[in-house]
Amino acid sequence: MYNSNLPEVKLGIVAVSRDCFPKELSYTRCKAVVDEYGKYGNIFRVEDVVENERDVVHAIDTLRAAGVNALVIYLGNFGPEAPETLLAERFDGPVMFAAAAEERIAVLKSDRGDAFCGLLNACYNLGLRGLTPYLPAYPVGDAGEVAEMIAEFVPIARTYLGVRHLKIITFGPRPQDFFACNAPIAPLCRLGVNIEENSELDLLLAFDKHANDPRIGAVVKDMACELGTGNHMPDLLPQLAQFELTLLDWMEEHKGAAQYVAFANKCWPAFQRSFKFVPCYVNSRMARRGIPIACEVDIYGALSEYFANCVSGTPVTLLDINNTVPKEMFCSADKAQKKGYSQREVFMGFHCGNTPICYLKQADMKYQLIMHRENEASGKPNLSRGTLEGALVDGDITLFRLQASADGHLSSYIAQGEVLPIAPCSFGGIGVIGIKGLDRFYRNVLLAKRYPHHAVVAFGHYGKTIFEALRMLQVNEIDHNVMDRMLYENENPFSI
Repeated sequence: MYNSNLPEVKLGIVAVSRDCFPKELSYTRCKAVVDEYGKYGNIFRVEDVVENERDVVHAIDTLRAAGVNALVIYLGNFGPEAPETLLAERFDGPVMFAAAAEERIAVLKSDRGDAFCGLLNACYNLGLRGLTPYLPAYPVGDAGEVAEMIAEFVPIARTYLGVRHLKIITFGPRPQDFFACNAPIAPLCRLGVNIEENSELDLLLAFDKHANDPRIGAVVKDMACELGTGNHMPDLLPQLAQFELTLLDWMEEHKGAAQYVAFANKCWPAFQRSFKFVPCYVNSRMARRGIPIACEVDIYGALSEYFANCVSGTPVTLLDINNTVPKEMFCSADKAQKKGYSQREVFMGFHCGNTPICYLKQADMKYQLIMHRENEASGKPNLSRGTLEGALVDGDITLFRLQASADGHLSSYIAQGEVLPIAPCSFGGIGVIGIKGLDRFYRNVLLAKRYPHHAVVAFGHYGKTIFEALRMLQVNEIDHNVMDRMLYENENPFSI
C-alpha cells in the first residue's frame, strides 16, 4: 500500500585529490569504498578524480547526467580545499564528506594520504561558503567503515530532498483556541517547503464531485479487507472511500512544482456535521501510504510527520502527549511491563483514530467518543463514526517535533523511548509510552519552550538520523531528553 511520496535517493561519489599527493591513491581508495558499498545498494562513481576547479565543472555535469541527487565527497588523500568545497556548493542536493584512514604500515613510508588532516581544511572552507554538509560522527575510516557511513547518510539525504520538495496542503483554519497550531509561513519558505491553503468548503465541493466515482467500489473492498473483523460499520465505507479518492485526486491535481505532499486538515467541529463522518480512518490509510495528514490544521505537525516518514522510510503517526498513567494502573503492572521506568517517566500517547493499522494490536472501526458526546449525546453514533481505534503495538519509538515559534524561530525536540506492554484501558488509538527522564523533559523542554500538544511518533529509534537531518537543514536548536553524560555543544546525543 506504500506509495512514491518519498524521495528515491540516487547516490553519487566523487574522489578528490591534492595535486602534490598521489592521485592514484584517492582513485583506488574510492573504488574500494564503492565495492564495499555494494552490500548496501548502488552508488554512481565519477571516474575522474577532482583536483581543480575545471574538474569540478566536469564532475557536476557527469553527476547531473547520471541523475544523482545525493553526493559523497571522498578525500582519498589531503584533498584540494577550494575545489572540493566548490563541488559541495555547486551540487544541487545533500552532500556528505568523508575521509580515508591509513590502512597499512606500508603506506606510511611513501603513499600516506593525510586525509585526516585535509578534512580540517575542508571544513574551514565549508564554513567560508556557509555550507552544512553531513559529517558522520567520526568521518574517517577504511573502505568498509566509509561504506557504512554512506548507508547512514541515505535516510538523511532522503529527508533533505523530501523537505526541500514538499508541499503542505491545508483545508480550513485551525480549530477555535488552538493557537498551539499557529503556523508562521516564513520558516517553511526558508526550509524550501511550499504551502497551499484552502477552505473546508473547497474540500466539501471536491468531495461532492466524487459521489459517483467508479473507483469507490474497489476502495471499499480494500478497506473491508484491511479492517477484517474490525469492520463494524460497513455501511460507512463508501463515504470514506469517496473521501479518500477526493484527497488523492486533490494531491495529484495540486502538487504543482512540488514532488511530495502532506496534508493538515481541519477535522472538527464542522467537518462531521458537513461530511456526516469523521476522517480519522482515511487519515490512517493515507499515513500508511506515506502521505501524512495532520489533525486540526497542525501544519508543523504535518511537516514533522513527513520529516520522520522520510527518516524512517515507514509510516508514522501524530499523537497528543495526552495523559498521565494512574498510579493504580502503573502499580498493578509487573516489573517486566514497566521495563525500568518510573511512574513519572510514562504517559499515554493518544489520538482519535489516525494511527496506521499496522501499528495497532487490534484495530476496530469505531466512533469518536468526545465528538459524539458533544453532538449526539442523546442518540446513536452517526456523525462521529469513522475512527480507527486500538492499543499501540509494543516496541521502540521516537518522539519528535519540528516547530516554529510565533516570531518565526525554528526549533525541535527528539526523545527515544518505547510503547510499554501495559493495556491502556481507554478509547482511541492509544498506548502507554515510556521515555527516560520524561519528568524533566516535560518540564524543561515541552513546557518551558512552549511546544504544542501534538508529537510525531515514529516506530523505531531514529534519533541519530533525525538529529543529523535537522542539522543539514540548519535547524540548530535541538532538544532531547537529557542523557547521563556531559555533551559537547551541538554534539549528537544519539551517536554516542
